[in-house]
Amino acid sequence: MSALTIYREDGTPTGETLREHHAIAEILKPLSVRFARWAADRPLSVNADQQEVVAAYAEAIEQLNGEYGFQSIDVVALRPSHPKKEEMRAKFLSEHTHSDCEVRFFVDGRGIFYLHVGGKIYLVLCEKGDLISVPAETTHWFDMGENPDFKCIRFFTLPNGWVGDFTGSDIAGRLPTFDQYVAGL
Repeated sequence: MSALTIYREDGTPTGETLREHHAIAEILKPLSVRFARWAADRPLSVNADQQEVVAAYAEAIEQLNGEYGFQSIDVVALRPSHPKKEEMRAKFLSEHTHSDCEVRFFVDGRGIFYLHVGGKIYLVLCEKGDLISVPAETTHWFDMGENPDFKCIRFFTLPNGWVGDFTGSDIAGRLPTFDQYVAGL
């Protein structure tokens, strides 16, 4: 189940954890973050590649493309056995921004987006069926855990795809990791 907990920059939580999707979406809306539930019910093989995932979710992709006008899409999938899982995790763990919006549709598994906005950090646990759209220039990072197990369709409005502009901040080290957060739910 999806979850949202808001933290101060020093790493202390500001209040309760929300688990109701509608309540999470309402908290994120003033940040211009879209958080929606989509059907992630298409049959996929265990090792579904990009072609299979895109074909299975062609209708959802077309709907989003009509809203955003994407230049490209891809599928990122990591499993606990992936040989470069530590390298991939490290790439996304540092706070960064993008000149493009970051749109992800989780068709399997889960991960946490950490949104650093207005002196607070919003930990958004995204799971299968969640669509999240983080506006361009929003400071954030992503944690997939020590043993990642997720599959997302990534949408890009700029032709060069994922390009992170790293802030150099060490703030990510003050917040619970994916594994710590999930264990505490």
